[in-house]
Amino acid sequence: MPDPRRARGITGEDTAARMLTALGYEVISRNFRTGYGELDIVALDRDCLVFCEVRARVGRPSTGIAYALDSIGPGKQFQLRKMAKEWFRLGPPALRPTKHIRFDVIAVALSVSGRVLAAEHFRDVL
Repeated sequence: MPDPRRARGITGEDTAARMLTALGYEVISRNFRTGYGELDIVALDRDCLVFCEVRARVGRPSTGIAYALDSIGPGKQFQLRKMAKEWFRLGPPALRPTKHIRFDVIAVALSVSGRVLAAEHFRDVL
């Protein structure tokens, strides 16, 4: 039997990647493993490199989104910064030049059955 948490994570990440692509971002990496954890999505937004954390939670749209954001405390923020440094150290793919780096969060609220109820993109949150 598949792990329901992993299935929620995949649904959330797929939803987030589609959102970013629809907004004109170029997704350049997904599920990039570092020694500190996994970067969900790395994307380009014009001249900005974006490290995007995806949080998928079960609940009504308002509570699911709020709960997802609340789950990114100081420890997770520190971990995300370490993972971004590791991404650069391990040699990112050849990219067009960027002027900025940003950390975004996409929070996804799901029904118990795994249907996407709502998704919200928060720019430059860390």
